[in-house]
Amino acid sequence: MTTPLSSLSDLSRLLILNTDSYKTSHYLQYPPGTQTVFSYIESRGGQHDRTLFFGLQYLLKEYFARPVTQADIELAEEVCTLHGVPFNRVGWTHIVQAHGGRLPIRIRAVAEGRVVPTHQVLVTVENLDPACAWLTSFLETALLRVWYPITVGTNSWMTRQLIRQFLEETGDPAGLDFKLHDFGARGVSSLESAMIGGMAHLVNFKGTDTLSAVLGARTYYQEPMAGFSIPAAEHSTITSWGKEGELEAYRNMLRQYAKPGALLAVVSDSYDLGHAVRELWGKALKAEVLASGAMVVVRPDSGDPTEVVLRTVQQLDAAYGHSLNGKGYKVLAGVRVIQGDGITIRSIRAILAALQAHGYSADNVAFGQGGALLQTVNRDDLRFAMKCSAAQVDGQWRDVFKDPVTDPGKRSKAGRLCLLEKDGAFRTLREDSPELPALRAEGWTDALRTVFEHGQLVVDEPLSLIRERALAAAQGYKPGYFSATA
Repeated sequence: MTTPLSSLSDLSRLLILNTDSYKTSHYLQYPPGTQTVFSYIESRGGQHDRTLFFGLQYLLKEYFARPVTQADIELAEEVCTLHGVPFNRVGWTHIVQAHGGRLPIRIRAVAEGRVVPTHQVLVTVENLDPACAWLTSFLETALLRVWYPITVGTNSWMTRQLIRQFLEETGDPAGLDFKLHDFGARGVSSLESAMIGGMAHLVNFKGTDTLSAVLGARTYYQEPMAGFSIPAAEHSTITSWGKEGELEAYRNMLRQYAKPGALLAVVSDSYDLGHAVRELWGKALKAEVLASGAMVVVRPDSGDPTEVVLRTVQQLDAAYGHSLNGKGYKVLAGVRVIQGDGITIRSIRAILAALQAHGYSADNVAFGQGGALLQTVNRDDLRFAMKCSAAQVDGQWRDVFKDPVTDPGKRSKAGRLCLLEKDGAFRTLREDSPELPALRAEGWTDALRTVFEHGQLVVDEPLSLIRERALAAAQGYKPGYFSATA
C-alpha cells in the first residue's frame, strides 16, 4: 500500500526527495573513510560579465529549514524502492536521531544584492557531521536552483543600467524604478516561478503585475509592499465594446480612473493603432485627457517595437505637444507610452536610441516585459554549476576537480575555497593559499558569510537592504555593448 500525499505542496517540502534519482545512490560511491565533502556554486561566464546574487534566502526558508522526520524516511524509502534506486535509510535515520532531523551542513554565500563578476565563488557547502559526507552533493539539485533568481535578477539589473544611461543623457533618472514593469506571471511554468523570478526583478524595479512576487517578498524578505501597479486595459475589455465602440471604451477608462495625478494605461492596437492614436486619443479624447489631470499611458502591443514606439510618440507629440527638458530633449504633455510586446534588453536599447536620435527623452516611455523576463532563461545563460572541489578522507584533505579534455571551459576549481573583496573587486582563492595573509593585511575581507548552519537560517535580511546593495553596485558601472553610446 502506497503512502498518500495530500497535495503537491506536501511533496515539494520533502527535501529528502528533492533531488535527482541518481543522487540517492551516491552515498555508496565515495571513497571509504570520506568524512567531509566541500562544494561550491559559481557562474562560469555567459551573457553578462557579472551576476546579481539573489534568492538563496527563499530556498533555505522554504526547503532547507524544515526538519526531516521519520515519516519522511518511510515515504522516501517506499518511493525509491518502487522507483528502482537505492535509499540511504541509515544516513537519514542518523540525521533524525542525532540532529533532530536538521541538516548538519554549513552554507556560506555572498550577501544577496551583491553584484559579483562571473567565475567567482558565490556559495560554498560542506557537511558538518562525518557520517553525512554524502549529504553535500545530495543537496545540489535543490540548491542549484538559485541559478533562476540570479539569472532573472541579473538580466533585470543589466536592463536597469541600460535605461539609467539613457535617462542620464536625455531625461530624469528619478523615474528609473518604474521603467521596466513585470508582465511575466502568465508566461512562466508555475506560480512559484512567477514568485521567485518576480521577486528577483523587484530587487531592481518597483513596477510589477505579478502579485505572487509581492506576496513572496512579504513572506520571505520582510517587505510589506515591494511593487506597485496601475489600472490598465486589456484587449478583452476594449474589444468587448465592439469596433464601433472603441472610442467609448477609451472614454470609459478616463471616466473610471482619470483623476488629477493618476496613472492609467490603455492598450490601443485592437484594430488600427495609428487611427486610435491620431483620431481618438489625438483628437476626440484630447480635451478630456488634458482636463482630467491624469497621465494617460498609451500601449501599442503589436508591430516592430522600435518603429511602433517612435511613431506613437511622434503622433502623440503632434496632438499634445511637448516641452523641452533641461537636457534639450522633448517630453510629451499629459501622455506617455508603454511598450509591452517584443521587449528584450536589445529591443529596449533600440527603442531608446531611436527616441534619442529624434530628440525625445527616455522619460516618454516605459516597458513591460513578460516571458523574456521570467521564462526565456536557462541555467546555461550564465553557465551555473555546483561542483565538489575538496574532500576529507581519513583526516586528510584532497583536491577534487574535473578537467575534461573535450571541453576545457568546464574545468572546475579545486580545494576549499573562499572569496575575498576589496573596493568592489573580488578574488576566489583556496583557503590554504599562501597569498591570504598578505591580502588580508592589505584590506581584503571575506565576502562569504555563513547563512545556514546545523539546520538553522543564520542570516535573514529584508528586501530593502538587498535593494540598497544592488543600487550601490551600479555606481560607475557601464553596461558595455548595451550602453546608450555603444
